[in-house]
Amino acid sequence: MSAPAPLMSLVWTDHVTGRQGFLVVDRLVRGVAGGGLRMRPGCTLEEVAGLARGMTMKEALHYDPEGRYIPLGGAKGGIDCDPRAPEAYGLLVRYLRAMRPYIETLWATGEDLGLSQDLVDRAAAEAGLVSSVQAVYPLLDDETAARARLADAFAVEVDGIGLDELAGGCGVAESALTALDRASVPYAGTRVAVQGFGTMGGATARFLARAGLRVVAVADIKGTMANPAGLDVEALLAARDGYGTVDRRVLRPGDRELPGDAWLSAGAEVLVPAAVSYAIDTGNQERIGARWIVEAANMPVLPEAEALLAARGVTVLPDVVVNSGTNAWWWWTLFGDIGADAGEAFTRIRRSMRALTGLMLDRADTDGTTPRAAAHALVADRLPVIADRFGWYR
Repeated sequence: MSAPAPLMSLVWTDHVTGRQGFLVVDRLVRGVAGGGLRMRPGCTLEEVAGLARGMTMKEALHYDPEGRYIPLGGAKGGIDCDPRAPEAYGLLVRYLRAMRPYIETLWATGEDLGLSQDLVDRAAAEAGLVSSVQAVYPLLDDETAARARLADAFAVEVDGIGLDELAGGCGVAESALTALDRASVPYAGTRVAVQGFGTMGGATARFLARAGLRVVAVADIKGTMANPAGLDVEALLAARDGYGTVDRRVLRPGDRELPGDAWLSAGAEVLVPAAVSYAIDTGNQERIGARWIVEAANMPVLPEAEALLAARGVTVLPDVVVNSGTNAWWWWTLFGDIGADAGEAFTRIRRSMRALTGLMLDRADTDGTTPRAAAHALVADRLPVIADRFGWYR
């Protein structure tokens, strides 16, 4: 069955560079949708539409009728440009200026692939916006207190990394650990390979390493760093640039530099694609010997590849559940379900992600389906409940 058409799709062409940007609003709840803005070369409207559908699912999966956080609809933005290109920042400002009417009224956005929140905030201010999430402000009980709480949360650091950069990775790691626990697999000695060492990949590697797993491979734009005995994750994190690229001078004598795609066959039980979409296809899936693929990135496994992986016993934990912790943390903080405190944030993320991952895996076992199909079934159950409470906007 094909996915329903989104509520709104928009293609924008920059008058300076001729490059295109996109906005897709999949669904509105109380007149608002949430979802990040990515910048990458080759970004397409179809890709952004898939991401927007994913945001609708993430919002629905974290719906708690007792919480202050009101679920939003799903949306996503994308710009077809290399974020490292000289023209990238000016392009970002012009895109946000063009999208200003939507950001002011119905689209709450933030960082995604290729963009940091600091960069989005700076460009948004230059584009004349109050905030990239200002569309949510009318839904808040106390806007001033909520904005201060979120600003305070973004100022929190944990061992040199901002809380906002750690929240999503905490959720990814907890999903992986939940799967290991259900399979009675001990953390110690379990090997992990991570593709992408930016916000999501780096934080996931930290949490899994601190849980006792062995990170044996990390891939960035320069290639794959590997060590069967385990990489020094903290040293790699400290040597990253703003794009998640690691300075190779920190590598130890036992660490090896391998080709960029070597992470696929790195001899790990857990594979974490945490960079680009469509990273695992029908061809390279044959190289994967992992037992679990944990989708920290959005849409990293093509559907045809996932079917082949499932047929040979590889479990894919889907992005709509696994990487939803970042989005949930933003809204829990802004709406006041949690304060600007790392311990409180991690406790809430861990509890929520364990419950959600467990619910998904239970549903998959009961229905005899994949975890992704089970997650979609949970969404199908919850969307009518949300619509009955807040109305239909499609």
